[in-house]
Amino acid sequence: MAVNVIKISRISPETNSVEPLILPLTFFDLLWIKSSPTKRVTFYRLTESSHDAFYSVILPKLERSLSLTLTHFLPLSGHLKWNPQDPKPHIVVFPQDTVSLTVAESSADFSRISDKGLRPEAELRALVPKLPVSSDSASVLSLQITLFPNQGFCIGSADHHAVMDGQTAAKFHKSWAHICKYGTIQQDFHLPTLLDRSIINVPAGLEPKILELMSYLDKDNARSLRLSPFKEVDDDVVRITLEINQENVHKLKERAKNESTYSADLHLSTFVVTFAFVWTCMVKTRGGEPDRPVRFRYAADFRNRLDPPVPETYFGNCVVSVVLDEYKAKMFLGEDGFVNGVKILSDSVKGCVSRGIESIWEQYEEGKKNFKMGTQVLSVSGSNQFGIYGSDFGWGRPVNTEVMSIYGNNQISMSARRDGTGGVEIGVSLKKCEMDVFISLFTNGLDN
Repeated sequence: MAVNVIKISRISPETNSVEPLILPLTFFDLLWIKSSPTKRVTFYRLTESSHDAFYSVILPKLERSLSLTLTHFLPLSGHLKWNPQDPKPHIVVFPQDTVSLTVAESSADFSRISDKGLRPEAELRALVPKLPVSSDSASVLSLQITLFPNQGFCIGSADHHAVMDGQTAAKFHKSWAHICKYGTIQQDFHLPTLLDRSIINVPAGLEPKILELMSYLDKDNARSLRLSPFKEVDDDVVRITLEINQENVHKLKERAKNESTYSADLHLSTFVVTFAFVWTCMVKTRGGEPDRPVRFRYAADFRNRLDPPVPETYFGNCVVSVVLDEYKAKMFLGEDGFVNGVKILSDSVKGCVSRGIESIWEQYEEGKKNFKMGTQVLSVSGSNQFGIYGSDFGWGRPVNTEVMSIYGNNQISMSARRDGTGGVEIGVSLKKCEMDVFISLFTNGLDN
């Protein structure tokens, strides 16, 4: 799919500040310093808009509202810096800093590319910008608006996970949409304007342990901000968004209760049953040696688990990667695979409430140090709590949104369904031969 770049704009926040803003990274930020950028693309249909109207009315409004939004999200216009004299990286924002906004066009069929059915991964990837990163400096946010003339447009984003987590990123997207449509922030919205890093109350010894682990895993590049490049997209890789409706969720919960000997103790949230179901489908899709190692991980929000709790207005990361113990694939290949997954995930989620952050860090560190080559690691990105489908820039709600950073990482994405009736959407990216197996397992598993 051809995408033609029309221009690259530099959008600055509307601020009169003359002093640089310097923010140290916290424990929760440092956890993600080596993670690949978080990428998303969100599609909007334009039912009554000409090519000229887009450039004379819609695009200027998007650019203007972006500038106003960045005023409330100042760190997004800055860079990550790791100076030789500093023990850890900082976010640095100078008054002249800007966010890169690429404007492009595509002649592709908007209905097909924004659909939730099978699509080539490579076509979607062209709709997301790259995030400039070097060894000592990294951009925080890059954006791309791609017009499909007389059909619609999409907004692609790439952001550095060490600066903000999914909840903060969702607030940015929703704030931009609201300002574009109404000119102001909605009154009951909690803008993440609190930049005070002392809010994050974790044991002082944890930050040095992260830096030590970075050196242990890659001694030569421990202080480099350079990230591992995204894998090149193979021609046979396809993407699909599958739905698990509220009735499906109820059936999965009932199945877990009926088939488990620990039903009274299970934490049967939508997240637990859907992730357990999808992970068993993923393990079965790969098949192979029953004794091969399998690991699972997810991000847990610690805003309300710290003492004192982190205010809703805090800007930055407050999630930790929960790495589960290593298991053998055969635990999930049989008829009891789903129930085994539910029990493991249920115990882990309940443990996040009772365990301290130090205990979770120790499990994360152990998982990193003792990782075995060939291990199938399945993780989930996104959340059914972010509410991206509510982001209306003035031309209607999104028709689809995709987390683009899941390819090649054994990741799935999760979000609330667009119709708001409960349940979740699951994004999956696999080789076509694997996808056929996965869809069959997924469909049959929900029908049983």
